Amino acid sequence: MNNILKRYKGNPILEPIFENSWEARMVYNCAALYEGGKVHLVYRARGVDGGVSRLGYASSKDGLHIDERLPEPIFTGNSSSDFECFGCEDPRLTRIEDRIYMCYTAFGQVPGISRRVNSIQLGMTSISLRDFLNKRWNWEKPWYPFFRVDNKDAFLFPERIKGKYVLYHRIPPHMWISYSNDLKNWDEAKILMKIRSGWENFKIGGGAPPIKTKKGWLIVYHGVNEKFHYQLGLAMASLDDPSKIIYRYEKPFLSPTESYEKEGLVPNVVFTCGAVVIKDTLFVYYGGADSVICVATANMKELLNKIKI
Repeated sequence: MNNILKRYKGNPILEPIFENSWEARMVYNCAALYEGGKVHLVYRARGVDGGVSRLGYASSKDGLHIDERLPEPIFTGNSSSDFECFGCEDPRLTRIEDRIYMCYTAFGQVPGISRRVNSIQLGMTSISLRDFLNKRWNWEKPWYPFFRVDNKDAFLFPERIKGKYVLYHRIPPHMWISYSNDLKNWDEAKILMKIRSGWENFKIGGGAPPIKTKKGWLIVYHGVNEKFHYQLGLAMASLDDPSKIIYRYEKPFLSPTESYEKEGLVPNVVFTCGAVVIKDTLFVYYGGADSVICVATANMKELLNKIKI
């Protein structure tokens, strides 16, 4: 399976721009959406003000070469809120009908305490497909589905299943699944995938939103070991019941081996927030060492043939 996913020789495809103060230090962990004949990337960036994260935009017609990159962030979160004062991190995009929903990590601090106590929780917002494609960044007012719960690495399924919205998310150290009728109130939460020994024995979390295939929902996730090395894993969920994991590859799908994955702000990290399929090719976009953005591809037919269910 390891030789199925091939790194693009032109990696990294996005690097910091030192002239732009908000993305001068690192760009990484991008959402990906294929719409209107191009791949839209919404990426996390940090700049000269240290740890504050903002979200930028770039696009590619072939999935590999960047054709457009905006000079200003497209989403900054609610900086006036204690719960989001340190920024918005690790976006995932899902189109459901005529809206695009974004899950992200809201990073801030717990208010009313004399010393700083970090707050990490799931934030959500949405935008109309038309506004997104026309770069009118009219994001809906964000909301926190699991208020004050240590929760991140979340993504939505691109369609309702049995009438309900489906969310994968991470309450440490496992991956969870929850359901909702309105995207605001979530229930039936339960553990979906537990950590396993070996390369994912410290924690696991969601990666790219699921891709529908004839065999099931293809899930690319991440695992972290005791050395704090991040690697990508591969799983498959039932088409009719996403709470059932019907396949889980026992080894990493992608591991940090290249210099841009092993050397950076956080060494030995490959971390995905987005993947798309163009014709018969899977494009997995990932952050390398929390510093740059890269892409790797796989032939979908070959990949599915390797998955024995």
